[in-house]
Amino acid sequence: MTTFADTTFTPPELIRNFCIIAHIDHGKSTLADRMLQLTGVVEARAMRAQYLDRMDIERERGITIKAQNVRLPWQVNGQDHVLHMIDTPGHVDFTYEVSRALEACEGAILLVDAAQGIEAQTLANLYLAMENDLTIIPVLNKIDLPAADPDKYAKEIAHIVGCEPDDVLRVSAKTGLGVEALLDEVVKLVPPPVGEADAPARAMIFDSVYDTYRGVVTYIRVVDGKITPRERIKMMSTGATHEILEVGIVSPEPKPSRGLGVGEVGYLITGVKDVRQSKVGDTVTSEKKGATTPLAGYREPRPMVYSGLYPVDGSDYPELREALEKLQLNDAALTFEPETSAALGFGFRCGFLGLLHLEITRDRLEREYGLDLISTAPNVVYRVVMEDGTEHVVTNPSDWPEGKRAEVYEPVTKCTIIAPSDYIGAIMELCQAKRGQLGGMDYLSEDRVELRYTMPLGEIIFDFFDSLKSRTRGYASLDYEESGEQDAELVKVDILLQGEAVDAFSAIVHKDHAYGYGTRMATKLRELIPRQQFEVPIQAAIGSRVIARETIRAIRKDVLAKCYGGDITRKRKLLEKQKEGKKRMKMVGRVEVPQEAFVAALSTEEPKGKK
Repeated sequence: MTTFADTTFTPPELIRNFCIIAHIDHGKSTLADRMLQLTGVVEARAMRAQYLDRMDIERERGITIKAQNVRLPWQVNGQDHVLHMIDTPGHVDFTYEVSRALEACEGAILLVDAAQGIEAQTLANLYLAMENDLTIIPVLNKIDLPAADPDKYAKEIAHIVGCEPDDVLRVSAKTGLGVEALLDEVVKLVPPPVGEADAPARAMIFDSVYDTYRGVVTYIRVVDGKITPRERIKMMSTGATHEILEVGIVSPEPKPSRGLGVGEVGYLITGVKDVRQSKVGDTVTSEKKGATTPLAGYREPRPMVYSGLYPVDGSDYPELREALEKLQLNDAALTFEPETSAALGFGFRCGFLGLLHLEITRDRLEREYGLDLISTAPNVVYRVVMEDGTEHVVTNPSDWPEGKRAEVYEPVTKCTIIAPSDYIGAIMELCQAKRGQLGGMDYLSEDRVELRYTMPLGEIIFDFFDSLKSRTRGYASLDYEESGEQDAELVKVDILLQGEAVDAFSAIVHKDHAYGYGTRMATKLRELIPRQQFEVPIQAAIGSRVIARETIRAIRKDVLAKCYGGDITRKRKLLEKQKEGKKRMKMVGRVEVPQEAFVAALSTEEPKGKK
């Protein structure tokens, strides 16, 4: 028999929907843990650190990837309230997850580390929240740390948010200090949700996950009307209709209920197995007498970085397709399409929001679905206009059109870098080397500065963040957003093994950086590819012009070992015979590139030595 979580709909005036905005490692998962404990939804014996981070990768790396929602009971002045908290990711690659969470809330807690101050990515998410007219509650965390300087950073936050430094709350999520007062402030400051209880049902899908046994679990925020089990619903963008099998709340485990009313956040299950039936951002309404106007959706996520994913074992291709389809439901920002490579066989061209997104996706595919994968070097989307006026959209270097090109356009981004003012020179030097143009500079406080640059996306995605961190001793933070495209002098560099191009190593780079890329790849491959019985030339070429070359020397058998003394002509005859054999072998021999060489050459790190 099903036990229901509650029997009546909560009045909207007693509901508060809020999310937590913070940078990686500023303590939002720890704050969420304290809230779960204080409100009593998790028993002390069941408590564990980072309770809402369900994935192993999240727990190992200490980052939040998926937004998680939870319903918390809280009492203020003897009145019971219901708080819906959504724990959001902090990394720039997952801004899309944050934008969806913000749509389902009326308030946001801006959480800042009292020892580090506000970071660029937090600032970007704060502006997103302000655009959505959310009530901002500024909070300084980790005030118990010896390095904390709450007064200094309270002034900085007050300057950005537009409040008084005394309005900034001070808490320690680790010890629980000030968390009760914060929950009271949420009830006091965050406005209750607004909606019409008697209107046709309208609910917004803000997340969905795939459950092996139950199919698609869709997370919704009800705006108007009510959603109850056993009624038939319609998805407004696709027109698909389903019967609701279960409606419930998350507290913090899923609990079935008799329905969800205005302003409530919960989940519904329709038993649908097809991942494309539950689109994030869609509006759910009743099939009969449903709403006619959908809720204002939010932007579709656009991939910023493309990379090829190939199974090491070609027979795993169907498994990879199935794994990507399932992962796409849990991650609405992932896109993929089939592609083939002469060197790597069958695989998929996948679109990601950034490098961390690529790394996490690959990690999840390997862990959760037991796949062994190779990913090609990441690249962005280029638009090539030929002299005859035809246009080509290039997401893969192998699609680079031959013939005379009139113009090549590359995507550009607006970058925000926040760092201590001591490092301004080093940051400017790095950005100029990456073809960046300074847009402006502001001092947030006496010793912290915000720099705004316009930079090509292709320069950022590879190793820009690592270089920025190393030049600023880890103090700088980066955020970027797309900002159109610009004309650029780009060329395709091919890597040739014995005169044959290996498509997996091709790259589209700026004309000035082509020689550097060519020499780097040629040197890397010389160290990684095992020596053959014949000499192998490795060349980097732009079109038919070779710009760099390395040679893998042949393995030579000592054919003179059996000669002891005797005439020199005998030795020369043996060496000439060996030379002829090598020449013949070179004509018919093929260079087999081992998988480890592909993996090592396509990784962004420098080779550690021969494999």
